[in-house]
Amino acid sequence: MTRAHDLFTAPSDFAPRSAWQRECSGCGACCAAPDIAALSKPLGVPCQHLGAGCLCQIYLDRPPVCRNYAPDWVCGEVSALPTLAARVARFLAVYGLGKGE
Repeated sequence: MTRAHDLFTAPSDFAPRSAWQRECSGCGACCAAPDIAALSKPLGVPCQHLGAGCLCQIYLDRPPVCRNYAPDWVCGEVSALPTLAARVARFLAVYGLGKGE
């Protein structure tokens, strides 16, 4: 895969992220930050199915939008933050949708 097509290469205005983190870290940010219309989940609010330890309680029956979500450089940007709230704030800030920490 070329660097231009590598989902884990951060845009030039962001610091480079670790190349080793290419899998889901289970940080929960993708289940809390974006809006998910299929689940009537608003922006910045954790999904009602996100349980303890940021585990999906309907994982086997999750909607296609969740099944098709692929980790990218933003995961490396947010997953190391200590709390779900901090990860959500940073996720929203990356996309210009909220305030970062």
